[in-house]
Amino acid sequence: MIDCKELLVAREGRIGRIRLNRPNALNSLTLNMVRDFTRALAEFVREPDVVAILVTGEGERGFCAGGDIRKLYELRDGDKSYYRDFWREEYQLNAMIAACSKPYVVIMDGLVMGGGVGLSAHGNCRIVTERTRLAMPETSIGFVPDVGGTWLLAQAAGAGVYMGLSGATVSAADAIHAGFADHFVYSHQLGELIRQVAGAHTAQDVAAVLQYFSRRLEPGELAQNRATLRKLAKSKNVEEALAALLGDGSDFARSAAKAIARNSPTSLKATYALLQRARDARSLEQCLTNEYRAACGLLESHDLYEGIRAAIVDKDPAPKWRPATLEEVDEASVRKILAGDGSSEPLFPFA
Repeated sequence: MIDCKELLVAREGRIGRIRLNRPNALNSLTLNMVRDFTRALAEFVREPDVVAILVTGEGERGFCAGGDIRKLYELRDGDKSYYRDFWREEYQLNAMIAACSKPYVVIMDGLVMGGGVGLSAHGNCRIVTERTRLAMPETSIGFVPDVGGTWLLAQAAGAGVYMGLSGATVSAADAIHAGFADHFVYSHQLGELIRQVAGAHTAQDVAAVLQYFSRRLEPGELAQNRATLRKLAKSKNVEEALAALLGDGSDFARSAAKAIARNSPTSLKATYALLQRARDARSLEQCLTNEYRAACGLLESHDLYEGIRAAIVDKDPAPKWRPATLEEVDEASVRKILAGDGSSEPLFPFA
């Protein structure tokens, strides 16, 4: 199988195990990890005696914090072909996960962000815990929700618009409510759950284990604010979404508007356009292609590197966006981003 320190791959009984192994970097993804993950998943799907795939992240802090965006910042003045390749192959892996014909059991314990959502939320057996904190925070770094995020967010209606524009971190209950997860399991039971899944002989055995450990949750913040979020689903653009929140008057709405307003205006506009396209999309693959074009279109933008600088490099809470306001973002610049830069696009043999 795969011999890579950043990704641990093994057979345990009739289960194929894949473990992300960069705990000091919150298991953030590299191109080699994406390639090794793709090969491992393909092998496990092909092997007739493997009944399920189990995916986890090493360490106590999180499943996966996304891609290695510090590396992107380091390449800001150089050759960015690494990231075109990274996104292309990552998005192909996301589609492969969604098409997986076997139970794809993924434990979304701790932090799950960006690329971590892509490795988990497209699966068919998604487990969250009381420690889960899930987010698509791309607009806060001058980027757009990717890894099929717009497909997932569009299906979550108003909650998805809120999550995509604000980059808000949500709880386990809200991850399930928004359609990003299926089962809640207490973290102290994960060891036993993994042991029992590893001992399964059939897909039905796996389903029975998940059902046994799964617990019900009280409604989270998104579910409690359904009425406010419905207004976002009806908005036609970012400005209308903000106006709907400001006109709502609730503490949640004011906090949401504040969170959105601090993000990159260009990213907000591009994200909203992608969400509109995702509502009309017929497939995840179509959304992934749209996201890939936008990602490549942002490679030469100011806000992407300014956002990474502020969030990761200097940890400065006041990025200087350019343009600085929604009003200054012209539609032509958004269309240019969405058109991409002509790079070779992802291929989806499983579509």
